[in-house]
Amino acid sequence: MPNKLLRLRAEMQLPGEAWLELGVDPRSSGSRYWQKATFFPQGLAGRLYWLSMLPFHGFIFRSMAHRIVLQAEQLEE
Repeated sequence: MPNKLLRLRAEMQLPGEAWLELGVDPRSSGSRYWQKATFFPQGLAGRLYWLSMLPFHGFIFRSMAHRIVLQAEQLEE
């Protein structure tokens, strides 16, 4: 399986530009899933937005990764 990457651009109104990348890398014992959130703030409002959301990102992205991996493992069965 070749490396796979999905890059999504946020279309909601934000004080900056945001992307979410989701990827899968093949491993000898299966695959490795990864995700990366990128945000380029615009001005002070963008920086304050990012800092205010930071405490929630760990929970949100960890939960999302867990659900994606569970779904992928169920497809293998």
